[in-house]
Amino acid sequence: MYDNGQGVRQDDAQAIDWYRKAAEQGYDGAQYNLGRMYDKGRGVRQDYAQAVNWYRKAAEQGLAAAQNILGVMYDNGQGVRQDDAQAANWYRKAAEQGYAAAQYNLGIMYESGSGVRQDDAQAFGWFRKAAEQGYADAQFTLGVMYAHGRGARQDYAQAVNWYRKAAEQGYAGAQYNLGLMYHDGRGVRQDYAQAVNWYRKAAEQGHAKAQFNLGVMYNSGRGVRQDLSTAKEWFGKACDNGDQEGCNAYKTLNQQGIR
Repeated sequence: MYDNGQGVRQDDAQAIDWYRKAAEQGYDGAQYNLGRMYDKGRGVRQDYAQAVNWYRKAAEQGLAAAQNILGVMYDNGQGVRQDDAQAANWYRKAAEQGYAAAQYNLGIMYESGSGVRQDDAQAFGWFRKAAEQGYADAQFTLGVMYAHGRGARQDYAQAVNWYRKAAEQGYAGAQYNLGLMYHDGRGVRQDYAQAVNWYRKAAEQGHAKAQFNLGVMYNSGRGVRQDLSTAKEWFGKACDNGDQEGCNAYKTLNQQGIR
């Protein structure tokens, strides 16, 4: 209640004090929360080693959230020596309890061959488990796996399905990829207006490639009324975000006197 400011003024120091009392009695949820406070530096000086200490106590009691975050600490080498094998070990413990974030993280380990033997089929399987729980990162990645035929037979319709699920949760990369699928007519009927719709959603979140592609659509008048000024605006945004194609296109329209 102190942590969240519910029924009392929010107070990190008081939250720490009460979490510690419960944690020292072996309460796994309090151990996890105390680790989180040390991890974020809330109510106490940030201390990754102390965070790891408390996460470990909760993880060893089987708390899935703690097992996952302990995996993250090993993955990133925060508060402990970086160790891919240990990261994979703790991700697996949480993943086998159905913890979606850990299932996704374990999938990443199999995809990259970090801490485990590289195995696209295993990666695909863990991504699917997380995706089916609504985990947007996993839905997007599963879409990529289907689009490229990695870990499963290439299936553009399935790629579209999973991109859409993540896109509808506001995931910019999935919105951009869904726009590409509509643009190219892969896994769905070609529809430039829908491509523009999804490019726009990603572009408004600052996705550079989506900003460039939205500029292209305005430049060519595909899926939207041609508007060179608006095209230039989106090319400029893409350029500001480091997209060289956007810079080149902006320069071209600028030289043509488009304002």
